[in-house]
Amino acid sequence: MQDNLPKAYNPKEIEEKWAQNWRENRIASSVIDKSKKPFTIVIPPPNVTGSLHMGHALNNTLQDIIIRFNKMRGFNTLWVPGTDHGGIATQNVVEKMLMAQGTSRHEIGREKFLEKMWQWRSETGDGILSQLTRLGCLLDFSRTRFTMDDVCSKHVIKAFIELFNKGLIYRGKRLVNWCPRCHTALSDIEVEHEEEIGKLWHIKYPLADGSGELIVATTRPETMLGDTAVAVNPEDERYKNLIGKQIELPLLKRHIPIVADSVVDMAFGTGAVKVTPAHDPTDFEIGLRNNLPKITVIDFHGKMTVEAGVYEGLDRYAARKKILEDLESLGLLVETAIHPHAVGRCYRCNTAIEPLISEQWFLKVEQMSKKAMEVVKNGTVKIYPDSWSRPYLLWLEKLKDWCISRQIWWGHRIPVYYCKAENSAKKCPPVASETKPEKCPHCACNEMEQDSDVLDTWFSSALWPFSVFGENKEEADYYYPTKVLVTGHEILYLWVARMIQMSLELKGKIPFEHVFIHGIVRDKHGKKMSKSLGNVIDPLVIMEKFGTDALRFAIISAAAPGRDMQLSDESFTAARNFSNKIYNATRFVLMNIDESFVYKENISEENLELSDKWIIEQCRLTLETVTKSIENYNIDTAARAIHEFFWFKYCDWYIEIAKIRLNSQNVQARKTVLSVLLKVLSIVLKMAHPIMPFITEEIWQTIAPLIKAKTNDGICYIEHTQWPSLNALPESDDVLRQMKSVCDVITAIRTIRSEMNVAHTINVSVIINSPVDSLLKLLSQNEQAINALAKVEKCSFQTNATKPEFAASAVITDGELFIPLKGLIDFEKEKARLEKELAQIKNEQDRCKKNLANENFVSRAPEQEVEKMRERLREAQFKYERIKVNKDALK
Repeated sequence: MQDNLPKAYNPKEIEEKWAQNWRENRIASSVIDKSKKPFTIVIPPPNVTGSLHMGHALNNTLQDIIIRFNKMRGFNTLWVPGTDHGGIATQNVVEKMLMAQGTSRHEIGREKFLEKMWQWRSETGDGILSQLTRLGCLLDFSRTRFTMDDVCSKHVIKAFIELFNKGLIYRGKRLVNWCPRCHTALSDIEVEHEEEIGKLWHIKYPLADGSGELIVATTRPETMLGDTAVAVNPEDERYKNLIGKQIELPLLKRHIPIVADSVVDMAFGTGAVKVTPAHDPTDFEIGLRNNLPKITVIDFHGKMTVEAGVYEGLDRYAARKKILEDLESLGLLVETAIHPHAVGRCYRCNTAIEPLISEQWFLKVEQMSKKAMEVVKNGTVKIYPDSWSRPYLLWLEKLKDWCISRQIWWGHRIPVYYCKAENSAKKCPPVASETKPEKCPHCACNEMEQDSDVLDTWFSSALWPFSVFGENKEEADYYYPTKVLVTGHEILYLWVARMIQMSLELKGKIPFEHVFIHGIVRDKHGKKMSKSLGNVIDPLVIMEKFGTDALRFAIISAAAPGRDMQLSDESFTAARNFSNKIYNATRFVLMNIDESFVYKENISEENLELSDKWIIEQCRLTLETVTKSIENYNIDTAARAIHEFFWFKYCDWYIEIAKIRLNSQNVQARKTVLSVLLKVLSIVLKMAHPIMPFITEEIWQTIAPLIKAKTNDGICYIEHTQWPSLNALPESDDVLRQMKSVCDVITAIRTIRSEMNVAHTINVSVIINSPVDSLLKLLSQNEQAINALAKVEKCSFQTNATKPEFAASAVITDGELFIPLKGLIDFEKEKARLEKELAQIKNEQDRCKKNLANENFVSRAPEQEVEKMRERLREAQFKYERIKVNKDALK
C-alpha cells in the first residue's frame, strides 16, 4: 500500500498538531465514573513567576507517563494543573518593576500594590501551563487551580481557623530566620546552607577579676556585642575552675558569666564559645537553659542597634570590619584563621539570613509529625525509592514548631483580628475569623483590625491535594486521596512532609498513597545548572532543535529514581535518532503492505518461523519489564527496555530476517511476517506512548485501521486503547535458546569479516563444526537467514571438521566455525594491519591499567567513570586475544 507517513520525520509539525488536537478535544478531562477506579495526581504547582526549565520538564514528563500508562490500563485518570502564588519570589518581581518606575510598595500602599500584583498575575501567571501543553502533558485544564484563587483561599482560611481553634497555632516571640533583603521571617527549610570559606577569629575575653583571660573563637565578631555569656563544656578540664566566674565583654566592657553547657564542642576553636542568645539558634537554647538575657544588636534591616554602642547604624558587615580593627588596636585579636563553614542564605534572594528574635505565628507540629511518621513507617504512604524514607523520618523527628507568618503583602493574609479598644481594662484576645467581625466578641468594641502578616506560601501548598477540589464533596470523596505525588528530593521536607501532616490533621486521611522522588537534572559534567555557570539547558530550545519526544525520552532514560542525572546534547541526539528509527521502521513495514493484505492478530503457530516466535516472546518479556517498571516508578528502566528491544531486536534482527520472506514469492509467508511485524509494532507503540506521545500517536493513526484497532469509546486515540498483554509461548525457553544460537553464529561471522577486513561485497564460505546434531539441524534449518545476514555463499555443517589452513575461527556454543580466507584478502597486508591494531589495543590496555592503578583516580572520580574504565579494559583484553588468534591464522 502507499505509505501514509511523509518520507521525512518532522517532529515540530507532528507535535504542534497533536498538542492542539488533544487540548481542543479535551482528552484529559475527567468526570466521576464509579464503574472505574480513579487515579489522581495533583501537579506540584510551579510558581506563577516560572518559565519551563529542565526540572519542570522532568517532573511533568514523569507525571504524564504515569497518567497515560494508567489511562491505558483502564483507570479514570485525573491530573489537576495549577500554579502557586510564590509569595516572596512573586512579590520581588513586582517590587522590581515598581523600583524601575521610581516608586515602591510602601509609597503606593498595600491596596494599590495588591492591585498591581493581581494585574501582573492575570497577564503572565499561567504562561508555564501553556508550555506544559507543548511538552505533551495530559492535564485537565478545566480544573486549573491557583493557590490564591477563591476555591483554594477558602480552604486556607478555614484550615488556619481550625488549627487556631484547636490551639495548634499560636503567636510568640522566638528566634527566627530573618532575611534583611526580603524583610520577612523564613522557616528553617527555606534557608539554604552553603559551604563557604570564611574566617575564624580568636579574641581575648579578660576575666573580670583580672586573673587571666579566655580565648574565644567566632566566625561572626559583629554579634559579640550581644554576648550575654561565654560557655564551656562541663567535662572540659581546662575550664572547670572558671565556671560561674565573670568575664569582661571586650569593647563594651560589660560583665557576663562563664556558664557550663554540654552542647559546647571541646574540639571547636579553643573550646570556649561566646553566647549570643538573640542571634544564634544554638545560643538561644543555651540562653534558655541558663536563664540568660537576650540582647539584640542587629535589627531587621541588617544594621546595628542602639545596644551596639558606638557601632549603632552600621551595616552588620561594616560593623564587623570596624570591630576587628578596634580589637586589633586593643591587642585583643589573637589570631585569624581560614575556616570553611555553612552560611544560611534566603532561598529566594540568596541574602545571608540573620537569626533574630521576632514575634511571629507558629504552628505546633509535634503530634502532627508523629502521625506523619507513622503512615510512612506502616506503609500507608510509600516513598519511592525507599532510601528517602529515612531522611523524611529523621527530619520529622527533629522538627520544631513551624513559623508560618511572613512580613510581606502578597499571600493569604492571616485571618486574625485584634480589638482596638483603648479603654479596655484587659487586652482582648485575638479572634480568628473568615471575615472581619463587626465587633469584638469580648468587649463589643466595633473597631477590629486584621493582622498585617501573610501566611507562608508553603502553608497553602500543604493543603493542595484537597484544596483543589474546593467544596465539591462528591468529587473529593471520589478523587481524594490522590494516588501518587511526583516531586524532587529538594522539597521532600518543604512540601511533601507538610502535606502529609496537614491532610492527616485536617482531613483524617493521607494526601496520596505513593511519593515518587526524582533527582536533579545536571549538566554532562555532573554540575548543577545555573545561569552564572552558563550550563543551563533550556527545554524549550531542546524541543525546537530535537523534538519534544526526544527531550522526554532523553531525560526519562537518565532519570533513575531518587538520583541526580547528567544530560548533554549527545543525550538528545541519541533520543532523536531513536524517534527516527521508530518512524523509518514503520515506513518500511507500511511500504511492504499491498491492498490484498489482511491483518491477522492470532496467527496459527504452524505458520510461524523461529524468528517470528522469538520476536513475539522477546516482545512479551519487554512488555512485562516495562509494565512492572512503570508500576514501581522505575521509569528509566522501562525507557531503556523499549529502546533495547526495538532497536536491537526488532530492527537489527527481526526486520532483517523478515526481508527474506518479504522479498519471496510465497504469499502466505509474506502475510505471516507482515502480521507479526504489525502486531509487534503496535505493542511497541503502546509501550512507548506514555514516554513518546507525539510520534506514537502519529504512527498509531496510520496503522490502527490496518490492525482494526478498537478503543473503549470509539475514538481512535492511542491513549484510549487498552494496555497490551501477551501470553508466553509454550516453548518460549527453547525459542529463545535456539534463536540465540542462530544469532551467535551470524554475529561471529560478521565479527570475523570486520576484523579480517573482508570486503562487504564478497560472500564467504563457512564451516560450522559441532558434535551436537540438534545444533547442526537447527542452524541448517536457518541457513537462509545466516547466509542473508552474514553475506555467506555457502554453509557446511560438519561433526568432525578440522580447521583449514589460512582460516579465521570463532568459538560458538557447542561448537566452532571456520572461514577460509585464501583468495579473499592480501595476507601480508592484513597481517601488518592487524599487528598495528594489536599495538593500538595494547596501548589502550596500558592506559586503562595506569588509570586504575592511580589511587587518586579510583578514590576521587565518580564511580560510573571508574566502572567505565574497567569495562574499557575488559573489552580491550577480549578484543586483543580474539584478533591475535585470527592474525596467527594468517601465518
